[in-house]
Amino acid sequence: MQLVVVTCVNGIDMRCQQSHVIGAALFNPEVFLTITLLWILCAALILIGLAGTVLPVLPGTVLVWGGILLGAWIDDFTRIGVTTLVVISVLAVLAWGLDYVAGLMGAKRAGASKLALLGAAAGTVIGLFMGLVGVLFMPLVGAAAGEYLAQKDQTRAVKVGVSTWIGIMVGLIAKVVLAFIMVGIFLAALLI
Repeated sequence: MQLVVVTCVNGIDMRCQQSHVIGAALFNPEVFLTITLLWILCAALILIGLAGTVLPVLPGTVLVWGGILLGAWIDDFTRIGVTTLVVISVLAVLAWGLDYVAGLMGAKRAGASKLALLGAAAGTVIGLFMGLVGVLFMPLVGAAAGEYLAQKDQTRAVKVGVSTWIGIMVGLIAKVVLAFIMVGIFLAALLI
């Protein structure tokens, strides 16, 4: 075996018997610690991102994507290549888009007014301060209240509120599923 110089994640050059950064790290405790901490950061970003797919305070899809990109970079893009990252990036953009479009589609399908859409947005913000139940149900209340203020029709307001809520839930479920698919592709590329 020939010796090669490897520039590691933290910029330290060292000699080792293989060009892979992980193999090089075994010969230098400082590099090993750096790589270990980066993998921990990668896992933390992905886990916080998965939580963020349900909690609107956190940019879930972006955090999952960032964790995956960090993992690919740590591995020097050897197992997670450009094609895999492009597929994961497309899924991330799709999940992000669905998050916004699904609620609007539900509201538009029911013929929601602009006040109903503003009410759903306000309900989402207010729901952030009420925990998970508030996040899940305050958009329904906000959309219904906005529609009632616009049309003064209680039945229509309930219909718009429920339709908006269904759209938001469909978008949420799709976003969670796509985030787990992203993580699954990442883990498959990394471990197989």
